Amino acid sequence: MGKGITAKVHTRIVSGFQRSIVALCDTELLGKTFSEGERVLDLKAYRSFYEGRAISEIEAIELLRNAENVNIVGEKSVGAVQKAFGVKKASVKKIKGIPHLQFYRV
Repeated sequence: MGKGITAKVHTRIVSGFQRSIVALCDTELLGKTFSEGERVLDLKAYRSFYEGRAISEIEAIELLRNAENVNIVGEKSVGAVQKAFGVKKASVKKIKGIPHLQFYRV
């Protein structure tokens, strides 16, 4: 995969309702591990969670509009979310300079 965004949508049934988890990751980060103190971002062990199909920023935003749970890693992926939804920089965590964001709709 080249440099871009990869997306994978996971779905499951919880209490009779279908829930979706959207995982977005900058493709060049897949297969790497980043650690800072006790915090670890392991995109090697969890590669299969993030690795999906290559998508554009516009497609990423569309996927996020309907997602209940979102897990996002990387400058491009987090940047798409910030543009579309106005996510504050303070909400974005960084591990070894790599931005990571999770959010949940309840």
